[in-house]
Amino acid sequence: MKFEKIQNVYLLGIGGIGMSALARYFKATGKKVMGYDKTRTALTDELMAEKIDVYFDENTDRLLSLELEPDSTLVIYTPAVPKTHAEYLFFIANHFSLKKRSEVLGMITENGFTIAVAGTHGKTTTSALITHILCSAGVDCSAFLGGITQNYHTNLILGKKLGEKDSIIVVEADEYDRSFLALHPDIAVVTSIDADHLDIYGDKEHMQESYHLFAKQVKKGGFLIAKNGTEKIQEGIEAKIITYSLLDDSDINAADISISKGNYHYAVITEETILDGLTLGLPGSHNVENSVAAIAVARLVGVTDAKIKIALASFKGVKRRFEYQIKSDQLVFIDDYAHHPEELRACITSVRELYPDRKLTGVFQPHLFTRTRDFADGFAESLSLLDEVILLDIYPAREQPIEGVTSGMLLDKITIESKMLCTKQELVSELKKRELEVLLTVGAGDIDMLVEPIKKALMKN
Repeated sequence: MKFEKIQNVYLLGIGGIGMSALARYFKATGKKVMGYDKTRTALTDELMAEKIDVYFDENTDRLLSLELEPDSTLVIYTPAVPKTHAEYLFFIANHFSLKKRSEVLGMITENGFTIAVAGTHGKTTTSALITHILCSAGVDCSAFLGGITQNYHTNLILGKKLGEKDSIIVVEADEYDRSFLALHPDIAVVTSIDADHLDIYGDKEHMQESYHLFAKQVKKGGFLIAKNGTEKIQEGIEAKIITYSLLDDSDINAADISISKGNYHYAVITEETILDGLTLGLPGSHNVENSVAAIAVARLVGVTDAKIKIALASFKGVKRRFEYQIKSDQLVFIDDYAHHPEELRACITSVRELYPDRKLTGVFQPHLFTRTRDFADGFAESLSLLDEVILLDIYPAREQPIEGVTSGMLLDKITIESKMLCTKQELVSELKKRELEVLLTVGAGDIDMLVEPIKKALMKN
């Protein structure tokens, strides 16, 4: 379907972070936008406040009453929507054009200069940081992000040139369901290729094979900016390769890292130059590494080192990525989206770097039965870095339960003594009983719905 024919856009899974950015994009371009999601959230409330209709029940009678025409309606769906979904089946039966989010992103970006950021973890912060550096430097760009940027309070940035050949577009490239293979970037960033989504890929090797295909899709004359350790995906590709790392030997890396008052101070070294005097207010050495990749991209686009330095210092991060909720001498409360063992390890290690002498209590909501099963030992190892751990039930998302895969199974593998299971309903009262010093809530399910109640309760203590 050609964009000029689209009058209506219906999104199945409109409340997802990536889907909501597309909803906002089509609304901004004058289309009638509506959609379904199974759960009402703060994000769906925001969409409704922006005059986008959101429905929370599978209702084919309503679809009939909307009088949508197949030749003027684009239906976008997320792979998380089951193929038995009543509205999905309605659109199929009535010959509507259905596209995955990634396919639509591919259509939007095909004429522009595309910067695509992929990786098992780190991609949201890296793509948001690239966007912020470009915007801060006065570079006209658009961005479709997988998180809400704290600087701009949105997951969608619309540049004045979007749709034109010289437009610059930053997109977060999702590896789930091989979605990123719909993109053909001018610059691709790969932040990590740790095993994940094994329910789709089966094993790490097949996942890495898809990343290799993604790297091969970089346009002729383009660049692949790849973290050290991703050599397998670099073989035989035509793109110019720039390797990066935190401190390892690579084409561009950080050096002289120090921490002062929660800020990271460092230099970035390339074969030709040293960019020193950098400050990043985003906690964690892994975010310093993310910034190295962002700097490599910004330089390729032509941003000066002076403007890069200013942008890094003013970057506020992404919502639910090491987001401070309470920061006082008595109590620190941080919320984070971490839902993979390596993300948990990076997050917990970052907290330890900042608060080495304080007791660290973590509340974790596992995400997906398959991920919990596949990485149980890794989760247990990372969670054992805490002083105290509280586990919520597994958030199922799109999955059905798997026999024997429970939070209790995971709890048994954790080696620290202070550990317990807790329901969402009992969590706030449990935390109020404790003498907390540093509290960390982590997970990709609906644990974010508990953040505000926890914050209010602890502020009253």
